[in-house]
Amino acid sequence: MIRQKQAYIETFGCQMNDRDSEIMGQLLTESSYLLTSKMSEADVVIINTCSIRGKAEEKAFSLLGRLKKKKQKKPSLIVAIAGCVAQQEGNKIFERMPHIDLVLGPQSIYRLPELLKDLEKNKHNKTATEQSTSFSIPAFLPSLKDNLIPHKKFVTIMQGCNNFCTYCVVPYTRGREVSRKLEDILAEVSHLAAKGIKEITLLGQNVNSYGLEKTGELPPGGTSFPDLLRAVAGIEGVARLRFTTSNPKDLSEDLMCCFTELDNLCPHFHLPVQSGSNDVLKKMNRKYTIESYLEKVAKLRGYSPGIAITTDIIVGFPGETENDFEATMDLLEKIRFHGLFSFKYSDRPHTRSNEFSDKVPEEIKSKRLARLQSRQEEINMERNLEYVGQTLKIMVEGASKSAEGQWSGRTGSNHIVNFNGHSNLRPGQILEVTIDEACLHSLRGTLI
Repeated sequence: MIRQKQAYIETFGCQMNDRDSEIMGQLLTESSYLLTSKMSEADVVIINTCSIRGKAEEKAFSLLGRLKKKKQKKPSLIVAIAGCVAQQEGNKIFERMPHIDLVLGPQSIYRLPELLKDLEKNKHNKTATEQSTSFSIPAFLPSLKDNLIPHKKFVTIMQGCNNFCTYCVVPYTRGREVSRKLEDILAEVSHLAAKGIKEITLLGQNVNSYGLEKTGELPPGGTSFPDLLRAVAGIEGVARLRFTTSNPKDLSEDLMCCFTELDNLCPHFHLPVQSGSNDVLKKMNRKYTIESYLEKVAKLRGYSPGIAITTDIIVGFPGETENDFEATMDLLEKIRFHGLFSFKYSDRPHTRSNEFSDKVPEEIKSKRLARLQSRQEEINMERNLEYVGQTLKIMVEGASKSAEGQWSGRTGSNHIVNFNGHSNLRPGQILEVTIDEACLHSLRGTLI
Protein backbone atom coordinates (compact mmCIF):
# COMPACT_ATOMS: atom_id res chain seq x y z
CA MET A 1 0.00 0.00 0.00
CA ILE A 2 1.36 3.41 -1.02
CA ARG A 3 1.74 5.82 1.90
CA GLN A 4 -0.25 9.03 1.49
CA LYS A 5 2.00 12.08 1.38
CA GLN A 6 1.63 14.52 4.25
CA ALA A 7 1.81 18.32 4.36
CA TYR A 8 2.46 20.68 7.26
CA ILE A 9 1.57 24.39 7.15
CA GLU A 10 2.69 26.98 9.70
CA THR A 11 1.24 30.48 9.51
CA PHE A 12 2.59 33.84 10.63
CA GLY A 13 0.67 37.12 10.49
CA CYS A 14 -2.83 38.36 9.85
CA GLN A 15 -6.24 36.80 9.24
CA MET A 16 -5.61 37.03 5.49
CA ASN A 17 -2.68 34.67 5.95
CA ASP A 18 -4.83 32.37 8.11
CA ARG A 19 -7.39 32.19 5.31
CA ASP A 20 -4.69 31.69 2.65
CA SER A 21 -3.29 28.78 4.67
CA GLU A 22 -6.75 27.24 4.88
CA ILE A 23 -7.05 27.50 1.09
CA MET A 24 -3.63 25.93 0.54
CA GLY A 25 -4.53 23.14 2.97
CA GLN A 26 -7.74 22.39 1.13
CA LEU A 27 -6.01 22.42 -2.26
CA LEU A 28 -3.48 19.94 -0.92
CA THR A 29 -6.10 17.57 0.51
CA GLU A 30 -7.92 17.69 -2.83
CA SER A 31 -4.59 16.68 -4.44
CA SER A 32 -4.20 13.53 -2.30
CA TYR A 33 -2.13 15.04 0.50
CA LEU A 34 -2.94 14.48 4.14
CA LEU A 35 -2.54 17.50 6.43
CA THR A 36 -0.51 16.82 9.56
CA SER A 37 0.06 18.80 12.75
CA LYS A 38 3.54 17.24 13.14
CA MET A 39 6.27 18.82 11.06
CA SER A 40 8.47 15.76 11.59
CA GLU A 41 6.01 13.58 9.63
CA ALA A 42 5.62 15.91 6.65
CA ASP A 43 6.74 15.39 3.06
CA VAL A 44 5.95 19.04 2.32
CA VAL A 45 6.47 21.91 4.78
CA ILE A 46 4.98 25.31 3.93
CA ILE A 47 5.78 28.39 6.00
CA ASN A 48 3.24 31.13 5.26
CA THR A 49 4.91 34.42 6.14
CA CYS A 50 4.11 37.99 7.15
CA SER A 51 6.17 41.04 6.19
CA ILE A 52 4.32 43.82 8.02
CA ARG A 53 6.92 43.97 10.80
CA GLY A 54 10.51 42.87 11.01
CA LYS A 55 9.91 40.57 14.00
CA ALA A 56 7.42 38.36 12.14
CA GLU A 57 9.84 38.06 9.21
CA GLU A 58 12.70 37.12 11.54
CA LYS A 59 10.62 34.38 13.19
CA ALA A 60 9.73 32.89 9.81
CA PHE A 61 13.34 32.86 8.61
CA SER A 62 14.47 31.35 11.92
CA LEU A 63 12.04 28.45 11.44
CA LEU A 64 13.07 28.04 7.80
CA GLY A 65 16.71 27.95 8.88
CA ARG A 66 16.01 25.08 11.29
CA LEU A 67 14.50 23.11 8.41
CA LYS A 68 17.94 22.83 6.79
CA LYS A 69 18.89 19.92 9.07
CA LYS A 70 15.57 18.19 8.40
CA LYS A 71 16.21 18.51 4.69
CA GLN A 72 19.69 17.01 5.08
CA LYS A 73 18.22 13.99 6.89
CA LYS A 74 15.33 13.69 4.41
CA PRO A 75 16.43 14.99 0.98
CA SER A 76 12.99 14.31 -0.53
CA LEU A 77 11.40 16.86 1.83
CA ILE A 78 9.93 19.84 -0.05
CA VAL A 79 10.31 23.14 1.82
CA ALA A 80 8.20 26.09 0.65
CA ILE A 81 7.96 29.70 1.78
CA ALA A 82 4.66 31.41 0.99
CA GLY A 83 3.05 34.77 1.68
CA CYS A 84 4.34 38.31 1.86
CA VAL A 85 8.01 37.63 2.66
CA ALA A 86 8.13 35.21 -0.28
CA GLN A 87 6.73 37.93 -2.56
CA GLN A 88 9.03 40.57 -1.09
CA GLU A 89 12.30 38.62 -1.41
CA GLY A 90 11.65 36.39 -4.42
CA ASN A 91 14.72 34.60 -5.83
CA LYS A 92 16.99 36.20 -3.21
CA ILE A 93 15.62 33.62 -0.75
CA PHE A 94 17.47 30.84 -2.61
CA GLU A 95 20.77 32.69 -2.12
CA ARG A 96 20.12 33.00 1.61
CA MET A 97 18.61 29.54 2.10
CA PRO A 98 19.38 27.17 -0.80
CA HIS A 99 17.53 24.29 0.91
CA ILE A 100 14.20 26.00 0.12
CA ASP A 101 12.45 24.51 -2.93
CA LEU A 102 9.50 26.81 -3.59
CA VAL A 103 8.89 30.56 -3.18
CA LEU A 104 5.16 31.24 -3.45
CA GLY A 105 3.57 34.72 -3.53
CA PRO A 106 0.01 35.48 -2.34
CA GLN A 107 -1.48 35.59 -5.84
CA SER A 108 -0.02 32.16 -6.67
CA ILE A 109 -1.38 30.06 -3.80
CA TYR A 110 -4.10 28.60 -6.02
CA ARG A 111 -1.36 27.04 -8.20
CA LEU A 112 0.22 25.17 -5.28
CA PRO A 113 -0.69 21.58 -6.34
CA GLU A 114 0.64 22.00 -9.89
CA LEU A 115 3.82 23.66 -8.62
CA LEU A 116 4.46 20.77 -6.22
CA LYS A 117 3.95 18.22 -9.02
CA ASP A 118 6.46 20.11 -11.14
CA LEU A 119 8.95 20.13 -8.26
CA GLU A 120 8.60 16.38 -7.77
CA LYS A 121 9.30 15.77 -11.47
CA ASN A 122 12.04 18.29 -12.15
CA LYS A 123 13.78 18.51 -8.75
CA HIS A 124 14.77 22.17 -9.09
CA ASN A 125 13.74 25.15 -7.01
CA LYS A 126 10.93 27.29 -8.30
CA THR A 127 9.62 30.83 -7.83
CA ALA A 128 5.97 31.82 -8.31
CA THR A 129 5.72 35.49 -7.43
CA GLU A 130 4.16 36.92 -10.58
CA GLN A 131 1.72 39.77 -9.96
CA SER A 132 -0.84 40.48 -12.65
CA THR A 133 -3.00 43.56 -13.03
CA SER A 134 -5.67 41.23 -14.42
CA PHE A 135 -5.55 38.87 -11.42
CA SER A 136 -8.94 37.83 -10.07
CA ILE A 137 -9.67 35.87 -6.92
CA PRO A 138 -10.88 32.42 -8.00
CA ALA A 139 -14.29 31.10 -7.01
CA PHE A 140 -13.70 28.82 -4.06
CA LEU A 141 -15.95 26.86 -1.71
CA PRO A 142 -14.24 25.88 1.52
CA SER A 143 -14.20 22.42 3.01
CA LEU A 144 -15.16 22.13 6.67
CA LYS A 145 -13.64 18.71 7.31
CA ASP A 146 -10.70 20.10 9.26
CA ASN A 147 -12.34 23.21 10.71
CA LEU A 148 -11.12 23.49 14.29
CA ILE A 149 -13.53 26.33 15.09
CA PRO A 150 -16.77 24.88 13.71
CA HIS A 151 -18.96 27.94 14.20
CA LYS A 152 -17.09 30.77 12.49
CA LYS A 153 -15.08 31.36 9.34
CA PHE A 154 -13.14 34.04 7.46
CA VAL A 155 -14.28 34.91 3.93
CA THR A 156 -11.95 36.91 1.67
CA ILE A 157 -13.74 39.68 -0.23
CA MET A 158 -10.70 41.49 -1.63
CA GLN A 159 -6.94 41.58 -1.44
CA GLY A 160 -4.16 44.06 -2.10
CA CYS A 161 -4.03 47.77 -1.38
CA ASN A 162 -3.85 50.99 -3.39
CA ASN A 163 -3.09 53.39 -0.54
CA PHE A 164 0.72 53.24 -0.34
CA CYS A 165 1.10 54.34 3.26
CA THR A 166 4.78 55.19 3.50
CA TYR A 167 5.53 52.52 6.14
CA CYS A 168 3.54 49.65 4.60
CA VAL A 169 4.82 46.84 2.39
CA VAL A 170 1.37 45.40 1.54
CA PRO A 171 0.93 47.14 -1.86
CA TYR A 172 4.23 45.58 -2.91
CA THR A 173 3.62 42.09 -1.52
CA ARG A 174 -0.11 41.65 -2.21
CA GLY A 175 -0.40 43.96 -5.20
CA ARG A 176 -3.14 46.36 -6.18
CA GLU A 177 -6.66 46.08 -4.81
CA VAL A 178 -8.74 43.31 -6.33
CA SER A 179 -12.39 42.90 -5.30
CA ARG A 180 -13.82 39.42 -5.43
CA LYS A 181 -16.99 38.85 -7.45
CA LEU A 182 -20.17 39.41 -5.44
CA GLU A 183 -21.70 36.12 -6.60
CA ASP A 184 -18.63 34.17 -5.44
CA ILE A 185 -18.73 35.78 -1.99
CA LEU A 186 -22.44 35.10 -1.58
CA ALA A 187 -22.01 31.53 -2.80
CA GLU A 188 -19.26 30.91 -0.24
CA VAL A 189 -21.19 32.45 2.66
CA SER A 190 -24.36 30.54 1.69
CA HIS A 191 -22.33 27.32 1.54
CA LEU A 192 -20.86 27.96 4.99
CA ALA A 193 -24.18 28.94 6.56
CA ALA A 194 -25.84 25.81 5.13
CA LYS A 195 -23.09 23.75 6.81
CA GLY A 196 -23.84 25.32 10.20
CA ILE A 197 -21.35 28.21 10.36
CA LYS A 198 -22.90 30.96 12.49
CA GLU A 199 -20.35 33.79 12.32
CA ILE A 200 -18.74 35.23 9.19
CA THR A 201 -15.84 37.71 9.11
CA LEU A 202 -15.30 39.45 5.77
CA LEU A 203 -11.59 40.02 5.07
CA GLY A 204 -9.61 42.54 3.07
CA GLN A 205 -6.68 44.92 3.47
CA ASN A 206 -9.18 47.79 3.13
CA VAL A 207 -12.73 46.46 3.00
CA ASN A 208 -14.18 49.98 2.85
CA SER A 209 -12.93 50.33 -0.73
CA TYR A 210 -14.56 47.11 -1.96
CA GLY A 211 -15.69 47.64 -5.56
CA LEU A 212 -13.84 50.97 -5.94
CA GLU A 213 -10.40 49.81 -7.05
CA LYS A 214 -10.56 50.76 -10.73
CA THR A 215 -11.30 54.49 -10.43
CA GLY A 216 -11.85 55.14 -6.73
CA GLU A 217 -15.56 55.49 -7.46
CA LEU A 218 -18.33 52.94 -7.67
CA PRO A 219 -19.12 52.12 -11.32
CA PRO A 220 -22.76 52.13 -12.53
CA GLY A 221 -24.45 48.99 -11.24
CA GLY A 222 -21.49 48.24 -8.97
CA THR A 223 -21.67 46.87 -5.43
CA SER A 224 -20.33 49.01 -2.58
CA PHE A 225 -19.10 47.55 0.69
CA PRO A 226 -22.30 48.56 2.54
CA ASP A 227 -24.31 46.87 -0.25
CA LEU A 228 -22.20 43.75 0.19
CA LEU A 229 -22.76 43.78 3.96
CA ARG A 230 -26.51 44.00 3.46
CA ALA A 231 -26.45 41.09 1.00
CA VAL A 232 -24.36 38.86 3.28
CA ALA A 233 -26.39 39.82 6.37
CA GLY A 234 -29.53 38.64 4.57
CA ILE A 235 -28.26 35.08 4.04
CA GLU A 236 -30.20 32.61 6.19
CA GLY A 237 -28.12 31.17 9.01
CA VAL A 238 -25.66 34.07 9.38
CA ALA A 239 -26.18 34.90 13.04
CA ARG A 240 -23.19 37.23 13.32
CA LEU A 241 -21.32 39.28 10.75
CA ARG A 242 -17.96 41.03 11.21
CA PHE A 243 -15.36 42.62 8.94
CA THR A 244 -11.75 43.78 9.00
CA THR A 245 -9.77 45.93 8.20
CA SER A 246 -10.81 49.51 7.36
CA ASN A 247 -9.01 52.69 6.38
CA PRO A 248 -10.63 55.71 8.08
CA LYS A 249 -10.40 57.80 4.90
CA ASP A 250 -12.90 55.47 3.18
CA LEU A 251 -15.38 55.15 6.05
CA SER A 252 -18.73 56.27 4.63
CA GLU A 253 -21.91 57.28 6.40
CA ASP A 254 -23.68 54.53 4.45
CA LEU A 255 -21.44 51.99 6.19
CA MET A 256 -22.18 53.57 9.57
CA CYS A 257 -25.90 53.19 8.83
CA CYS A 258 -25.42 49.44 8.53
CA PHE A 259 -24.81 49.21 12.27
CA THR A 260 -28.34 50.52 12.81
CA GLU A 261 -29.99 48.57 9.98
CA LEU A 262 -28.46 45.10 10.34
CA ASP A 263 -29.25 43.19 13.52
CA ASN A 264 -26.57 40.56 12.90
CA LEU A 265 -23.75 43.05 12.20
CA CYS A 266 -21.64 42.97 15.36
CA PRO A 267 -21.14 46.31 17.17
CA HIS A 268 -17.36 46.24 16.87
CA PHE A 269 -15.26 48.35 14.53
CA HIS A 270 -11.49 48.05 14.10
CA LEU A 271 -10.47 51.45 12.73
CA PRO A 272 -6.65 51.85 12.60
CA VAL A 273 -5.60 55.42 13.36
CA GLN A 274 -1.80 54.79 13.53
CA SER A 275 -0.97 58.16 15.16
CA GLY A 276 -2.63 61.05 16.96
CA SER A 277 -0.51 63.65 15.18
CA ASN A 278 -1.56 65.28 11.90
CA ASP A 279 2.09 65.85 11.00
CA VAL A 280 2.86 62.16 11.41
CA LEU A 281 -0.31 61.10 9.57
CA LYS A 282 0.67 63.31 6.64
CA LYS A 283 4.14 61.80 6.59
CA MET A 284 2.55 58.34 6.71
CA ASN A 285 0.37 59.27 3.69
CA ARG A 286 -2.78 58.24 5.56
CA LYS A 287 -4.97 60.84 3.76
CA TYR A 288 -7.09 61.86 6.77
CA THR A 289 -6.66 64.17 9.76
CA ILE A 290 -7.27 63.56 13.42
CA GLU A 291 -10.16 66.02 13.24
CA SER A 292 -11.86 63.97 10.50
CA TYR A 293 -11.13 60.74 12.40
CA LEU A 294 -12.74 62.12 15.56
CA GLU A 295 -15.74 63.31 13.57
CA LYS A 296 -16.25 59.86 12.06
CA VAL A 297 -15.93 58.15 15.43
CA ALA A 298 -18.57 60.50 16.86
CA LYS A 299 -20.93 59.75 13.95
CA LEU A 300 -20.30 56.03 14.29
CA ARG A 301 -21.19 56.15 17.97
CA GLY A 302 -24.31 58.12 17.06
CA TYR A 303 -25.49 55.27 14.83
CA SER A 304 -24.38 52.57 17.30
CA PRO A 305 -24.01 53.98 20.84
CA GLY A 306 -22.63 50.74 22.32
CA ILE A 307 -20.11 50.05 19.57
CA ALA A 308 -16.62 48.94 20.64
CA ILE A 309 -13.93 50.72 18.67
CA THR A 310 -10.42 49.28 18.50
CA THR A 311 -7.38 50.55 16.62
CA ASP A 312 -3.73 50.17 15.59
CA ILE A 313 -0.99 52.60 16.62
CA ILE A 314 2.61 52.80 15.41
CA VAL A 315 5.01 54.37 17.92
CA GLY A 316 8.27 56.00 16.90
CA PHE A 317 7.55 56.67 13.23
CA PRO A 318 10.50 58.58 11.67
CA GLY A 319 10.37 62.20 12.75
CA GLU A 320 7.86 61.59 15.58
CA THR A 321 8.55 64.29 18.17
CA GLU A 322 7.60 64.30 21.82
CA ASN A 323 4.69 66.59 20.94
CA ASP A 324 3.55 64.15 18.25
CA PHE A 325 3.57 61.31 20.76
CA GLU A 326 1.69 63.42 23.31
CA ALA A 327 -0.97 63.98 20.63
CA THR A 328 -1.35 60.20 20.38
CA MET A 329 -1.68 59.91 24.16
CA ASP A 330 -4.28 62.68 24.05
CA LEU A 331 -6.22 60.74 21.39
CA LEU A 332 -6.44 57.76 23.78
CA GLU A 333 -8.18 59.99 26.31
CA LYS A 334 -10.56 61.50 23.75
CA ILE A 335 -11.71 58.23 22.19
CA ARG A 336 -11.06 55.70 24.97
CA PHE A 337 -10.61 52.75 22.62
CA HIS A 338 -11.86 49.36 23.79
CA GLY A 339 -8.52 47.92 22.74
CA LEU A 340 -5.54 48.58 20.53
CA PHE A 341 -2.68 46.83 18.79
CA SER A 342 0.48 48.88 19.20
CA PHE A 343 3.91 48.45 17.68
CA LYS A 344 7.28 50.10 17.41
CA TYR A 345 7.99 51.35 13.91
CA SER A 346 10.36 49.15 11.92
CA ASP A 347 11.80 49.76 8.46
CA ARG A 348 10.32 47.56 5.73
CA PRO A 349 11.80 46.94 2.27
CA HIS A 350 10.51 48.95 -0.70
CA THR A 351 8.63 51.46 1.50
CA ARG A 352 9.24 55.22 1.36
CA SER A 353 9.76 55.51 5.12
CA ASN A 354 12.67 53.10 4.83
CA GLU A 355 14.56 55.99 3.23
CA PHE A 356 13.55 58.62 5.80
CA SER A 357 16.61 59.88 7.66
CA ASP A 358 15.04 61.14 10.91
CA LYS A 359 14.69 57.75 12.64
CA VAL A 360 13.63 57.68 16.31
CA PRO A 361 16.17 55.92 18.58
CA GLU A 362 15.16 52.44 19.74
CA GLU A 363 15.33 53.40 23.41
CA ILE A 364 12.82 56.25 22.92
CA LYS A 365 10.50 54.01 20.88
CA SER A 366 10.52 51.42 23.66
CA LYS A 367 9.74 54.00 26.36
CA ARG A 368 6.89 55.50 24.35
CA LEU A 369 5.41 52.09 23.57
CA ALA A 370 5.52 51.07 27.24
CA ARG A 371 3.76 54.27 28.30
CA LEU A 372 1.12 53.93 25.58
CA GLN A 373 0.39 50.30 26.44
CA SER A 374 0.27 51.01 30.17
CA ARG A 375 -2.34 53.74 29.77
CA GLN A 376 -4.37 51.68 27.31
CA GLU A 377 -4.46 48.78 29.77
CA GLU A 378 -5.97 51.13 32.34
CA ILE A 379 -8.56 52.26 29.78
CA ASN A 380 -9.28 48.62 28.85
CA MET A 381 -10.04 47.86 32.49
CA GLU A 382 -12.21 50.96 32.85
CA ARG A 383 -14.09 50.03 29.70
CA ASN A 384 -14.60 46.45 30.86
CA LEU A 385 -16.00 47.66 34.18
CA GLU A 386 -18.77 49.41 32.23
CA TYR A 387 -20.20 46.00 31.33
CA VAL A 388 -20.58 44.78 34.92
CA GLY A 389 -24.27 44.28 35.72
CA GLN A 390 -25.30 44.14 32.05
CA THR A 391 -26.85 41.07 30.47
CA LEU A 392 -25.14 40.40 27.13
CA LYS A 393 -25.64 37.95 24.31
CA ILE A 394 -22.58 35.79 23.81
CA MET A 395 -21.70 33.18 21.24
CA VAL A 396 -20.17 30.07 22.79
CA GLU A 397 -16.55 29.53 21.68
CA GLY A 398 -15.66 26.42 23.68
CA ALA A 399 -14.04 25.42 26.96
CA SER A 400 -12.53 28.32 28.88
CA LYS A 401 -8.74 28.60 28.93
CA SER A 402 -8.77 30.49 32.23
CA ALA A 403 -10.67 28.11 34.52
CA GLU A 404 -11.33 24.39 34.38
CA GLY A 405 -15.00 23.48 34.05
CA GLN A 406 -15.95 26.89 32.65
CA TRP A 407 -17.03 27.87 29.17
CA SER A 408 -15.88 30.81 27.07
CA GLY A 409 -17.95 32.94 24.73
CA ARG A 410 -17.65 36.19 22.85
CA THR A 411 -19.93 39.22 22.83
CA GLY A 412 -20.90 41.10 19.70
CA SER A 413 -18.40 43.75 20.78
CA ASN A 414 -15.72 41.01 20.64
CA HIS A 415 -15.17 40.71 24.39
CA ILE A 416 -14.32 37.28 25.79
CA VAL A 417 -16.70 36.15 28.56
CA ASN A 418 -15.96 33.18 30.85
CA PHE A 419 -18.92 31.56 32.60
CA ASN A 420 -20.14 28.34 34.22
CA GLY A 421 -22.44 26.25 32.07
CA HIS A 422 -23.79 22.73 31.66
CA SER A 423 -21.71 20.17 29.80
CA ASN A 424 -23.80 19.92 26.63
CA LEU A 425 -23.18 23.45 25.36
CA ARG A 426 -21.77 23.67 21.83
CA PRO A 427 -19.76 26.30 19.94
CA GLY A 428 -21.97 28.66 17.98
CA GLN A 429 -24.83 28.71 20.48
CA ILE A 430 -26.00 32.20 21.40
CA LEU A 431 -26.80 32.60 25.11
CA GLU A 432 -27.41 35.40 27.58
CA VAL A 433 -24.91 36.01 30.35
CA THR A 434 -25.03 38.58 33.15
CA ILE A 435 -21.59 40.15 33.63
CA ASP A 436 -20.41 39.87 37.25
CA GLU A 437 -16.75 40.79 37.03
CA ALA A 438 -14.35 42.67 34.76
CA CYS A 439 -10.79 41.51 34.14
CA LEU A 440 -8.10 43.17 32.06
CA HIS A 441 -8.56 40.99 28.98
CA SER A 442 -11.93 39.35 29.59
CA LEU A 443 -15.23 39.42 31.48
CA ARG A 444 -16.80 36.88 33.85
CA GLY A 445 -20.48 36.21 34.09
CA THR A 446 -23.41 34.03 35.03
CA LEU A 447 -25.43 32.13 32.44
CA ILE A 448 -29.11 33.12 32.36
